[in-house]
Amino acid sequence: MESPNMLDAEVELRNQTFSFLKSMTLKCAIELGIPNAIHNHGQPMTLNELHDALSLSINNKSNLWRLLRMLTHVGFLSVRQNTGTDTEPVYDLTPVSRLVINKPNSSSLSPFVLAMLDFTFVKSSLYLGDRLKQDKLETFEMAHGCTLWELTGQSPEFNTLINDAMASDSSFLSDFIIKHSEVFQGMSSLIDVGGGSGSVSMAIAKAFPNIQCTVLDLPQVVGHLPADGLVKFVSGDMFSNIPPADAIFLKCILHDWADEDCIKILQRCKEAISSRDARGKVIIVDAVVGSVNSTTHRESQLLLDMMMMTACSGGKERDEDEWWNMFKEAGFSSYRITASLGFRSIIEVYP
Repeated sequence: MESPNMLDAEVELRNQTFSFLKSMTLKCAIELGIPNAIHNHGQPMTLNELHDALSLSINNKSNLWRLLRMLTHVGFLSVRQNTGTDTEPVYDLTPVSRLVINKPNSSSLSPFVLAMLDFTFVKSSLYLGDRLKQDKLETFEMAHGCTLWELTGQSPEFNTLINDAMASDSSFLSDFIIKHSEVFQGMSSLIDVGGGSGSVSMAIAKAFPNIQCTVLDLPQVVGHLPADGLVKFVSGDMFSNIPPADAIFLKCILHDWADEDCIKILQRCKEAISSRDARGKVIIVDAVVGSVNSTTHRESQLLLDMMMMTACSGGKERDEDEWWNMFKEAGFSSYRITASLGFRSIIEVYP
């Protein structure tokens, strides 16, 4: 090979090697409160203004500049020359950084980002190679001596971290889900399996007052939530029993589990809607690998698949054939995929 090609290859190798630092700079920016500082300022900020707003030591001013340089390079922030009398550049928010702003009456994805970049998951990812060399333990178990779900039951702090992360993701996605009103037409009841604090169920109940929404989740998740209100909360195990309803809703649940576990869950879903009329169906919100042509969306699907490999026992992202094979095995007859939620899709499954 020609030397220039090898040098370009080495650059690409280094970029991939150090790409984890993109995540760490993102985590740092959120922890420092950089997006919130710019948002609260009401306009782009200079380095000096950000340094003062974040209350950093004078010794860290140059380090802050280096961090901002990286954040603008990856598109988390934008930078431009100040048009005023001051020639110092100013830093502004982008659509990406606006997603993690904490403000009233608005969903923020910062709890999700911080949870996924927590050392618990980072440590688990370090065991990926060891996991592939043997079949006795899953990656998370090798790192922590227990499964992800066992740890949520053992550690209230970690359980809160996960619940807040899932709630922020659901809150963000709920507005996009309810825009698909055709999915919810004709039904009067819905069970949100693994629905956590009920962000999506509440959005559905508000948008479609004729639908009685109930969240089914583990006691440590819903045990402290009010039993009455817009949405009902029921403690239970989706592997044992799912209350009857016109529709069973599963948002980002099945990708946490191996095929055989998913089939059991889907069988419980089918039992829950088996006595219903033509309205009965299962509504799944999850990734369908290959469902979108965008390289960025596909990368998100594949990265999430690696996350599942390091976090959940048997969890994975599936392509359409893999989904259909599980549906058939669970006794369903047909399905419909609507790829309209970014890298995720709405899958309607019929008995």
